[in-house]
Amino acid sequence: MRDYLRLLKFVRPYIGKFFFAAICMGFSALFDGVQLAMIVPVADKVLTNQKIVVPAQLPPLLASLVDRINDASPMVVLKYIAVGVILLFLFKGIFSFLQSYIMSDIGQSVVRDIRSKLYAKLQGLSLDYFTQKRGGEMISRVTNDVKLVENAVSYGSTDLIYQGMQIVIFLSLTFFIYFKMALISFILVPFIAFPIVKVGKILRKLSHRGQEKMADINSLLYESIIGNRIVKAFNMEDYEIKKFDQTNQQYYKISMKSIKRLLILSPVTEFLGCVAGILVFVWGGKEVIAGKLSFGVFGLFLGALLSCIRPFKKISQVHSLNQQATAASIRIYEVLDTLSSIKEAKGAVDISRFDNSIVYENVRFNYGDNQILKGISLKVEKGQMLAVVGPSGVGKTTLLDLIPRFYDPVKGRILIDGKDIKEVSLKSLRRLIGIVTQETFLFNDTIRANIAYGKLETSDKEIEKAATLAHAHEFITNFSSGYDTVIGDRGMKLSGGERQRIAIARALLKDPPILILDEATSQLDTRSERIVQDALDTLVCGRTVLVIAHRLSTVKNAQRIIVLQDGVIAEEGNHQALLDKGGLYTKLYQMQELQ
Repeated sequence: MRDYLRLLKFVRPYIGKFFFAAICMGFSALFDGVQLAMIVPVADKVLTNQKIVVPAQLPPLLASLVDRINDASPMVVLKYIAVGVILLFLFKGIFSFLQSYIMSDIGQSVVRDIRSKLYAKLQGLSLDYFTQKRGGEMISRVTNDVKLVENAVSYGSTDLIYQGMQIVIFLSLTFFIYFKMALISFILVPFIAFPIVKVGKILRKLSHRGQEKMADINSLLYESIIGNRIVKAFNMEDYEIKKFDQTNQQYYKISMKSIKRLLILSPVTEFLGCVAGILVFVWGGKEVIAGKLSFGVFGLFLGALLSCIRPFKKISQVHSLNQQATAASIRIYEVLDTLSSIKEAKGAVDISRFDNSIVYENVRFNYGDNQILKGISLKVEKGQMLAVVGPSGVGKTTLLDLIPRFYDPVKGRILIDGKDIKEVSLKSLRRLIGIVTQETFLFNDTIRANIAYGKLETSDKEIEKAATLAHAHEFITNFSSGYDTVIGDRGMKLSGGERQRIAIARALLKDPPILILDEATSQLDTRSERIVQDALDTLVCGRTVLVIAHRLSTVKNAQRIIVLQDGVIAEEGNHQALLDKGGLYTKLYQMQELQ
């Protein structure tokens, strides 16, 4: 119940609309009751010209109405009923449309809000969250899980209120007409409700498993699309198809279990309703034969009782739908309740410039139980180029990822111009830093938009200038659409060297005083590497540069090189000084020279 109430919190901003829709549902349900009540004058007065006989004591207003109908001629009653039916259906149609439209609007608004909240939350989470979660699973929560919530809000809430009101009205009619017979009928309600509650609990568990399996399907789909080149290169199409089919089959089995239990509710509630109806029919028939009840009033009683079957069936389906939505909302709140490990301090200050140095003070960092950095102390002066080298997996990228606070050290601190970066606002900190990596990510947008990313309010002239400095202008203008060319998912319409030059142009346009380079030329051919390296030379000019070096030949001109090993700085100096030491750097350099 607590999880369902949390789900309804999403409706809170639209509570006014919700109440108006509930009022419309109330009128619509009331008209259903009035429509059913017309059985009495039609059966007793119009068709048989008999007096209406009600065993219960009626209120003065209704008693007066019954007397007037009994005294009127069948033709007069028929004319009034004809006009009444037309007006009844007119107003019922208006109120039905209004409540359906408003509830659909609320449902769509809630879905929009949840998706926006989830997306904003995901954007605000730190990188460690994304290293632990699968991309397809996160996509599933924003799409599949949210869709289940929409069904519960727009359709489930509508049926819960509307069908509930119908049950109240129809049961009220039965109690009002013949209290004793209605009371006996009402005893059967718990027997109808029991299977609804029982099946609902099972459906909630099955729904949770189904949503997890759908996340698996999305993850497999996401991975196979992103890694399609590798799949084809290793002839693994059949393997991937088999893996997908297995997961898809598991989802099918869970879905069919849910469907079987959902569908069985309808015949069960219908059968129990039929049993109740037959009992009432036999008892009521005796009362009509004895003259204690008119045929029309008995028809109204029986009709009201049988009319409860459909709302009960609907509510049983709603209960199942809400159980599925509750399971989905738990998964949604798992994301919304996640706290980012990177938090901005209260009263964090903005910094607009970098003047002196970047300092690491006894910095330690772990990935889970795996200790990566074991007390790094380091100072990088403004305008200096620092190269970080070392064996694979030693923590080179991690060391530099701490500067823009993609991660925070578990111990120690990092200072920029004497300020602990944890006391600096994230936006102002990251404005000072430009990053170019070996695995360039570009968006499925125009070349212009990709260059201007991070500095949207910029002129075409500035974009072209940055592209020219990055040696990208020439190949861009060769496209028929020029800077308005859409480059495809992850920039797949461009070569590796072209993608790197777009990334460099993006960094040039940002014009950051601190630049982090993750060996942007390591995966390029010789010609592309030469062009990109020329662009990088333009980019690093006049900046403080931290380079992660995979190919040591590219950092010969760095003023300072540090060698990481076993989480500490093993060696430090310039290229020649490190070669003269004959240590780890020399071994790494000689190994690459031999390749």
